[in-house]
Parts: sequence; C-alpha cells; structure tokens
Amino acid sequence: MLRPAYPIETERLTLRPFSADDLEGLYAYQSLPEVARFLYWEPRTLEESRTFLRQKMMASTIEKEGDWLVLAVVWRQTGDLMGEVNLQWRSREHRQGEIGYIFNPAFHGKGFATEAAEVVLRLGFEGLDLHRVVGRLDGRNTASARVLERLGMRREAHLRQNEMVKGEWTDEVIYAMLRHEWEERFGGADRSRG
Repeated sequence: MLRPAYPIETERLTLRPFSADDLEGLYAYQSLPEVARFLYWEPRTLEESRTFLRQKMMASTIEKEGDWLVLAVVWRQTGDLMGEVNLQWRSREHRQGEIGYIFNPAFHGKGFATEAAEVVLRLGFEGLDLHRVVGRLDGRNTASARVLERLGMRREAHLRQNEMVKGEWTDEVIYAMLRHEWEERFGGADRSRG
C-alpha cells in the first residue's frame, strides 16, 4: 500500500492529488492533438476531461495490484497545472511497477517531466518496495524516451508494429530500471522535501 504525504515538493514543483479546480488546466493539455498524438486516446472535449478528472481525483493512493497513483504536477513559481505523473503497481508477486507522464507542451524542454517522474520512481522503489519499474512509449515519441534516459532507465525492448493505434501499426519501446540501479544512481535517499 502507498499513501504518500501530500504535497510532495521538488526544487521547482508541487505534486499533489488532482482536485475539481484542475479542470481548466487538465483540459488545456488533454484537448491538444500534439499531446494525444502518441497516446491511445484522441484529443478530449471539456466533458471528457471532466470525466477523466473525476477518475484522477480518486487515484491518490495505491492499495492493491493494478492500482494507479495519478498526481497533478504544479509549477510552484506560477501555480500552473503543468501535467501529470503516474505510477501503477503492476505485480505484487514480481514487485513490478510502471511510470508515465503527460505534460502540456507549454512546459516542454525545461526538465519538468524528468523532475516529476523522478518522484514517482522514488515512490515505486522506496514506497512500494518495487524490484523493477518500466516506462512504455510509442516508438516515435523521442522526447518521452529522452526523459526516461535522463532518469537513468535503460532501453530494454523495441517491439516493431506490435499495436494497432488510431488506425496504424505502431512500435512500442520499453525502458526499465531495477531497484539496485535506482539505489546506485540516487542513493536510495528521499530527494523531495515533502
């Protein structure tokens, strides 16, 4: 079980559960074609974002295998909702997890995704005691691959045309990190102030 103490703060960011006040910021990036391009869903309407916001609001703890933790990422300097990071507990028996992130393009290229994703990696390894954490992405999404590489995750697989997404065959790339690699890279220390 994982029930983080909120808010979680990094050098520039606050990570916290989503709230009803996040609808405008969530819709701002979920509605963009460039955000949905490498994801399974199409750009969302305001009502679709409202529905997904309700789901995100209920994902602030991980209680059992299969649960997702979904956190809003806020830039403390402005209070803007920048995006989200998530962690899934994929297997209790094998101590496996998965991380992901979606950011508004207005905040790309400044290291925010890496800073926020490091938090969910830490929560996976130190909070859930995971052995292995993966990140999966569309093979064309080179920006997302760079985030995982900056975290120290290693590219393990490139699955050619393994999924039909939005009417076309797409490649899937899988990155992973093992607990001992996390400890070697980050010292197993709590790097947040939350």
